[in-house]
Amino acid sequence: MDRFALMAANRLVGNDFGATCLEVLVGGMVLSAEMDCLIAIAGGDLDPRVNGEEVPGWTGMLLTAGDRLQFGTRRTGARAYLAVSGGLAGARWLGSCSTNLLVGRGGIGGRAIQRADELALAGPPPKAVVGRHLPMAARPTYPDRGLAELAAVLGPQSSRLTPASLHLFFQQEYEVHRESDRMGYRLVGESLDVRGPELVSFGVAYGCVQVPGSGQPILLMADVQTTGGYPVVAGVVRADLPAAAQLLPGDRLTFRQSD
Repeated sequence: MDRFALMAANRLVGNDFGATCLEVLVGGMVLSAEMDCLIAIAGGDLDPRVNGEEVPGWTGMLLTAGDRLQFGTRRTGARAYLAVSGGLAGARWLGSCSTNLLVGRGGIGGRAIQRADELALAGPPPKAVVGRHLPMAARPTYPDRGLAELAAVLGPQSSRLTPASLHLFFQQEYEVHRESDRMGYRLVGESLDVRGPELVSFGVAYGCVQVPGSGQPILLMADVQTTGGYPVVAGVVRADLPAAAQLLPGDRLTFRQSD
């Protein structure tokens, strides 16, 4: 979901940008190091601790065999990314080791990580320096108390909204609906007035904001489908997608018009 955090964690331990990591949702995961390894945690702050002691995010650190890494409760953001030098091994599907739970492919048997799973390295660890970190100024600004402001540009069908609804779109606060997932967030707010005939399906991408006939927008996320037929009235700028990726159902967001 948060591609920037995944890439940053990988680079902090010397991996290629796309090496396989663990995506940790909300927290509650406990891992034990079976061997010495260099790790980095990026993304949301889920109160990571090693042997009970709090450790910094966005920093390469050494675990020794027997060390216990634990993620606690959500403090900022919702998803953390754990990279291990050498990358993690997993079954590849469509060129990726990412787990697709909808079809049960990739990763470890196409399923979420379970108790007692053993995670192996994909290859020998590259040469990397312990303590490498990403400065605060280079890190994304994540939602505070579950509220994110996302910069967005007008989409190709923004004229399908009445002027009043287009103004409302950029003024009101939306709640992420409970029926949201990795494909898209259903947003709850005052209904928008969208007009015009049905569209022929066209290509869509991560960050597009569609408005179906209900007038309640859908923000397309990491597992977005390849095509869609609802009007795309806006697109979240790439720099703000990490903030969007850190939201959960019940969190709130606003859109700010950007040039």
